[in-house]
Amino acid sequence: MFGVSGSGDTSGYSGLVRSTFSAGSSERPYGSYFDDLADDLERAYPAFSDAIEKVVVDRGELTLFIKRDRLFEVAKILRDEPTLRFEMCLGVNGVHYPDEVGRELHAVYPLLSLTHNRRIRLEVAIPDSDPHLVSLVELWAGNNWHERETFDMFGIIFDGHPGLTRILMPDDWPGHPQRKDYPLGGIPIEYKGATVPAPSERRAYR
Repeated sequence: MFGVSGSGDTSGYSGLVRSTFSAGSSERPYGSYFDDLADDLERAYPAFSDAIEKVVVDRGELTLFIKRDRLFEVAKILRDEPTLRFEMCLGVNGVHYPDEVGRELHAVYPLLSLTHNRRIRLEVAIPDSDPHLVSLVELWAGNNWHERETFDMFGIIFDGHPGLTRILMPDDWPGHPQRKDYPLGGIPIEYKGATVPAPSERRAYR
């Protein structure tokens, strides 16, 4: 709109540059309580190394990238094992990475152990062509509405959910509004002789 190109700016005010960053797998020692937690999980779940894609420690936070078919097993161990006791799942957040072929949709679960005062994250990547993931409502009932919202906004289908319907948009709404390929639509706005293009004409992610 103002002669800017290639900046990734979606606002029309130029200057915004966002480079894509994907943290690699972290090596031991992880620091903080993360090593003890990993040791406890390995003891409680011998298939730990098979179930984990990578462990990322970044900005003082621990994220376990879990294989899709092992999510329920790992989550149950994290909840029930006395040395872990992550009694609380703070929901599930969807993320859309359209450039990650075969891993376009991510589900992120922040976990909290009230017993041990610890926090970690689980993250699972699934393909857009097969957006199915097991529901964790059986383990954490509070995830019910969070899974519905993630289904509504991102199109991730949580198998085994007791009532997976849209929660924000009407039932017949087309598409999933928080995905990056969702059209913004809109109309041009005119003021004092200038024209601001519709959002769908100025949105960019590169």
